[in-house]
Amino acid sequence: MGNDRRQRRLVVDERTTWLWSHRQKRGRDGVWRDALTLYRDGVRVRFVFLAGAPGSGRWTTEGGYWYEGCVGDGHGHLLNLREPGVVRALVEEAGRRGLLPGRGDGPVELDGWDLFPAVVAAVDG
Repeated sequence: MGNDRRQRRLVVDERTTWLWSHRQKRGRDGVWRDALTLYRDGVRVRFVFLAGAPGSGRWTTEGGYWYEGCVGDGHGHLLNLREPGVVRALVEEAGRRGLLPGRGDGPVELDGWDLFPAVVAAVDG
């Protein structure tokens, strides 16, 4: 198994490079979450996917190694948060919606499930 905590580079264009990493953990509330964190010019953006209640149709890996780093819905859609193409699609969708912070802004935490349908369409399309 690879090092899940290392930072990788995502080059968007000649002026924009993000460093990113993926983590899965159980929060103090007992709920598992997969988080994709990106850094650029002192700005941090975190896309968080919380495990859904049984029957919600939202699942994360919940600490298991099977499909580690993947999140899915009840309709057979799956995103691997450790694939650069998925990371790029999340950044592009958040940018289109005006959700990415600018230099000097504080850290931002986004609900990844809000972006999930658009990212699935972009990755599958």
